[in-house]
This record gives sequence, C-alpha cells and structure tokens, in this order.
Amino acid sequence: MPDNSSDMSRDNHIDFSMVLASAVHDMKNSLGMLLNSLDELRGEYSDSLGESTRFNTLQYEAERMHNDLVQLLGIYRLGENNLSAHMEEHFVPDFLSEHLARHTPLLQGLDIEYSVAAEDINGFFDDDLLTGVLNNTINNAIRYTKSRIRLTASEKEGYLVIGVEDDGEGYPENMQHNGTLNFKSLDFKSGSTSLGLFFASSVARLHSEGNRTGAIRLHNGGNLGGGVFEIWLP
Repeated sequence: MPDNSSDMSRDNHIDFSMVLASAVHDMKNSLGMLLNSLDELRGEYSDSLGESTRFNTLQYEAERMHNDLVQLLGIYRLGENNLSAHMEEHFVPDFLSEHLARHTPLLQGLDIEYSVAAEDINGFFDDDLLTGVLNNTINNAIRYTKSRIRLTASEKEGYLVIGVEDDGEGYPENMQHNGTLNFKSLDFKSGSTSLGLFFASSVARLHSEGNRTGAIRLHNGGNLGGGVFEIWLP
C-alpha cells in the first residue's frame, strides 16, 4: 500500500503564525467595539462614571490591550514584508487635536490636563500607522504622568517632529534612545519587551525621503519636565 502519511502531513500543516494573526485581528476588533461602548456609557452616565476609578481603570486597560494588539498585527505584517506606509498630506495641528479628542474622556476622568502645541505645518505621513504609535505613547504617558500631557509638533532639521510629553518621572537611563530599534535588542526575560517602541521605530523607518529615514528619540525634560517621546519623519 502507498504511504500517504507525508501527503496527509502536508494537508494538515497549520501555519500557526497565520492562526495567531487571525485571532489577534478578531480580538482587536472586539476590543474596538468594547471601547466604543465604554465611550457611550461614559457619555450617558457621566455623572456617575466620570470620576469612577474602576471605570477609568477598565477603559485604560482596554485601550492598552487594543494598542498592544494593533502593534502585534503591525509587527506580524512587518515580518511578512507586508507593512508599508501610504503617504498623504495632513495639517498637523488638526491631526493631533482630532487624535487627542479620542482620549479626552479618559483624560478628564483621570483629572489629567492635556494640550496641543503644534506649529501650523503640513506633513506627509501614514495617518493609520502614526495613530497606532500615538495611541500607545499617549497610553503610556497616562500611566506615568502626574497631572499633565502635551502633544507637540514642529519642524527641526528638515524633519517633522511629533512629540508626546508628560510631567512624570521620565524615562530611565537605559530606555533613553535615539535612532531605530532592532528586534534582536528586545528583552523578553525582563517583562518589559519595549514592543511598543520597536513598533514606533519600525513605523518611523517606513517613512523615508531620499537617503533620510524616520527615527524615534526618547529623552527627559521638555516643557513639562518629564518623559519626552519624539518621532522624526522626513
């Protein structure tokens, strides 16, 4: 009798990375619907939920998980060479103000002051990719700030520089960084893999013009005296 085991093995082969990506995509969509429902609940019951610590924690953690899943999908697509930047022109102050509006209910619930300080400039970038970066960065700033968060935008050295500042304790020395991150540099044993920073660095790197490539910079100080995240786009 012919041995069909090898054929059966090929037929039953499971691309586990594809299965995980599909599951992550479904979870991301479900969490997106949950976040919309939480926003609606906050609007309907603002008097009772606006200052609820448990409700604010629920919304923050749901947002954080949603951001993590967005990044995982992006990194998967990056590994499959299927992630690219689709450049469009945007008026940066409007982009940042509209983006910050998404986080306003939670910021107000947590009694965090927020502002936008952006020059009247246009920029060419992929708004979906940059939204993923900013969502994660703002979420981290909410976690570590004392009371204030600020989004900034300016032109420096021929780059569009978009920043997120807070008045927290700032980045530890080992996290302060200029340039790009390599996946091999991530530490999966410490419990802090910096996947968000790797995703941000990858998004920045997808934005290029001539021989110039985007990058991220992490440092302390700024106008609020805490941590400063910057993404530099050519």
